[in-house]
Amino acid sequence: MKHLLLWLAVLGNICALAQEDKEWKVKLGAVTPNFEWQSKDEKIFTTKDLIGKIVLINFFATWCPPCREELPRVENEIWKRYQSRSDFSLLVFGREENWDKLNPFMIREGYTFPVFPDLKRGVFALFADSSIPRNIILNRKGEIIYRSIGYSAVEFQKMLDVLEKELGADSQNKR
Repeated sequence: MKHLLLWLAVLGNICALAQEDKEWKVKLGAVTPNFEWQSKDEKIFTTKDLIGKIVLINFFATWCPPCREELPRVENEIWKRYQSRSDFSLLVFGREENWDKLNPFMIREGYTFPVFPDLKRGVFALFADSSIPRNIILNRKGEIIYRSIGYSAVEFQKMLDVLEKELGADSQNKR
């Protein structure tokens, strides 16, 4: 009986991992797909601009309750801590939302992190088909080292731990 329970637990974990993999178009360890995005001042950036940096990519929507629960933590525990680091980038994409929704939302909520529209899901579709919030961390080579779907305090802590491991405990500039 013990062996059967152990076998079922192992099989359950394998199935859960397989299901999670189906939720993603990108695999852990893979190089991020190439994409570009535009800032408010119409400057265009590409994934090539990210090489040499630890990058957190977040997908959200202003109407999404779990996103609205997660974003204050992104602001306070990630952006305020690492924003001055030259080896860190935060890309927050408003899925299916343009500046007309993003600007008032950012002002109303008091967020200072960089946000970019992903009006037609052009960037999001490279990573997944559905479900937000989503977070992806890239290492300095542009490889995916972390990914999450949804928001929970436990999963957010795991993300913080990955960032701290990659960036170090201090938040001083690395120049």
